[in-house]
Amino acid sequence: MSSKVVVVLLGVFMLVQLAAGQTGIKGIYIFSETGRKPVQDITVYTANYSFAEVPDENGFVNFKRWHAGADTFYVSGIGYEQQVLRFSQLKPTNGIATIMMKAKIISLADVMVSASSHSNVFKTIGAFDIRLRPITNSQEVLRMVPGLFIGQHAGGGKAEQIFLRGFDLDHGTDINITADGLPVNMVSHAHGQGYADLHFVIPEMIEKVNFNKGPYYTDKGNLATAGSVEFKTQNFLKKNFVKAEAGQYNTYRTVLGMNLLKPGTVDKNRSLIFAGEASFTNGYFDNPQHFYRLNGLLKYNGKIGKNSYMTAALSAFTSKWDASGQIPDRAVADGSISFYGAIDSTEGGNTSRYNASLELIHNLQNGATWRNQFYLTRYAFELYSNFTFYKDDPINGDQVRQKEKRWITGYNGSYKQDIYLGSLRTEVTAGMQLRYDAIDNSELSRTKNRNINTAQLTLGDIYECNGGVYAQQKYFVNKDFDVTAGIRADAFLNRYDDLLQAGKQSSSSSAIVSPKLQFNYRLSKNTQLYWYSGKGFHSNDTRVAVQENGKDVVTPAWGTDIGGIFKLGNKLVIQTAFWYMWMKQEFVYVGDEAIVEPGGQTQRLGWDMSLRYEMVNNLFADVDLNIANPRALNVPKTESYLPLAPRFSSAGGFTYRRLEGLSGSLRYRWMAERPANEDNTVIAAGYFIADATLGYNRHNWEAGLSVQNIFNSNWKETQFDTESRLKNEPAPVSEIHFTAGTPFFSKLSFTFFF
Repeated sequence: MSSKVVVVLLGVFMLVQLAAGQTGIKGIYIFSETGRKPVQDITVYTANYSFAEVPDENGFVNFKRWHAGADTFYVSGIGYEQQVLRFSQLKPTNGIATIMMKAKIISLADVMVSASSHSNVFKTIGAFDIRLRPITNSQEVLRMVPGLFIGQHAGGGKAEQIFLRGFDLDHGTDINITADGLPVNMVSHAHGQGYADLHFVIPEMIEKVNFNKGPYYTDKGNLATAGSVEFKTQNFLKKNFVKAEAGQYNTYRTVLGMNLLKPGTVDKNRSLIFAGEASFTNGYFDNPQHFYRLNGLLKYNGKIGKNSYMTAALSAFTSKWDASGQIPDRAVADGSISFYGAIDSTEGGNTSRYNASLELIHNLQNGATWRNQFYLTRYAFELYSNFTFYKDDPINGDQVRQKEKRWITGYNGSYKQDIYLGSLRTEVTAGMQLRYDAIDNSELSRTKNRNINTAQLTLGDIYECNGGVYAQQKYFVNKDFDVTAGIRADAFLNRYDDLLQAGKQSSSSSAIVSPKLQFNYRLSKNTQLYWYSGKGFHSNDTRVAVQENGKDVVTPAWGTDIGGIFKLGNKLVIQTAFWYMWMKQEFVYVGDEAIVEPGGQTQRLGWDMSLRYEMVNNLFADVDLNIANPRALNVPKTESYLPLAPRFSSAGGFTYRRLEGLSGSLRYRWMAERPANEDNTVIAAGYFIADATLGYNRHNWEAGLSVQNIFNSNWKETQFDTESRLKNEPAPVSEIHFTAGTPFFSKLSFTFFF
């Protein structure tokens, strides 16, 4: 054999080894061009998509799965310049290479349509929408979930009422919300099951928000029926900043974000950041809200071993406000009060939340990822409301106080590893979640002017423990088709100590098993089809569980989605789905009245459509359409309407955005009218509201103007068909009671980066 042949064969052998990933390169870190911020919302892939992975929160992509048959790969994502790389270009250290991504003007041409959910731009706010739309608070981010609407009806400090997929979710009964792994929802809450207050999240610190609709995901347990939302705050700040805002109605807000490690000592594996927020407003109601909110966050992220990372965070939040509450149509019609007036001007409340979290992530030698998170929360809540005025107590009025303090302790653990069944690649995930709530002095009392107790209706201590385990296996049948089968099991232990009946303790236990199944099929480069089916559930209040001895209080829900994602050319992406959900009978604890109401079986079916279009460079249009038919089962059709459940909603608008210079948006949200009672004889009026923002940014500063309700429409943000009695009325009257939505409201902001 000649020396030339040997050289050729040796070269071929080396190329084969390179193509097989046997290059000594174990993975890559991907950072922004500053080198201080890991990049997550991009994809590393080959031309034929036989390899497609996204970085973890530390910007790391593991090449253990590399079986591509080529040595060229692409790194691409929205907001970054695409890179085409060869292994020979990389300069690894201990088998790990680093890639720097350069920011670019956003283009939908960079959106990938893939069977991998990581590439679905309709499941992540942050990879797409946050970059296109300026935000001012965490509630606006929640509103960016396609089809999700919120409404405030108690002065700005209370958690918002949420609507999604034909559900009036109250304050979170059928949507699972987390922030950095911490549960936002409060079970067995003094005001309502699943109460989800997001005000402790500082909006400028949000890195991204992942969301899913339906009960199809094994790591989402209690309350994840209509959907789930995960807030993820930043581990790294690109720059320090201070922001100031001022607007109408004596509205002021300031935010500070800082890297506490000196720039000379901060590397890409360590970060310690602090953020603080202070806000105040009197609001647009006739009676000033005197609303203030204080937030603080201290967060550390760093490498603690060769392949291990730690994230530790402390946060604090407190808020206090006055509220105008819900007012009856008749009082506005006869001129007793204005559209922004109040019947009981002493409504309001205060709340606080303090969190500690420690998360450890280990990338094991076998390619697996092992996560462990421990958290502790101290929470307090006190709310004064008056829904019926003088119906029950004509002398003192019907104001109620709902109050509680609680400790929450919990653990989230998961293990993920690739396992090959012959040549078939599978991804196995298993996890465990534990949560324990100890609630002191959960109270419902009648009060007058907040400071006079007229009757005590309930007072007790609540103890609730929820343990869940789950497992799923994702089968990559080929590069275009994957199937995921999973199962979840949850158990509940409930105890209620009635402090009004000394020595009375009641306890119960319950359990539920939830199977899940998902199919993703990539029909072509620009078309993905999917079918998801699964069972979810929401628990009910402990005070219901112990009364019913744990039976029929963990309400199962079966759902299915059939849909697709379609990219038409380089500038238009559409997602559409037909969906169905069935829920079993349940018992509901009504926190405002301390009574238990039985509920019947329900079904909801509908259609969702989301469209994103790049009209010209830097100018984008988007629209979401949502149609639902929510109905009660086993009742006469004329009495089967679900009160306040949305039937048609839409949101969308135009956004102009540049890396530097002028940016702006013009957006709308439209909620159609809907039944306010079971026989559709009372209607909750619809509304169409438009908002606008205009901003200008340079390297070290940014200025902005935002306007809510640019047409100054009178609209009802929340509405209820309630029976109430005004002070001089001889008998109660049943009609629409509402909280007025924001009128024309403008606000200026200025941010300085340093």
